[in-house]
Amino acid sequence: MATHFDPKLNPGDDAEPGTPGSGEDICDECSGSGKLGDGRPCPNCGGTGKVIHGIGGG
Repeated sequence: MATHFDPKLNPGDDAEPGTPGSGEDICDECSGSGKLGDGRPCPNCGGTGKVIHGIGGG
């Protein structure tokens, strides 16, 4: 069985944007700047400064 890769997801994302029970948050790796200290794009958020996390609880 082939693994599906969704290019919209970054390593720091828990879910796709718009997924019920998720919300946008500032990336912890780059503090929302989208760049690392050496100026490279942050690999955790894909350079956006934002990640998608699950919210709420059940």
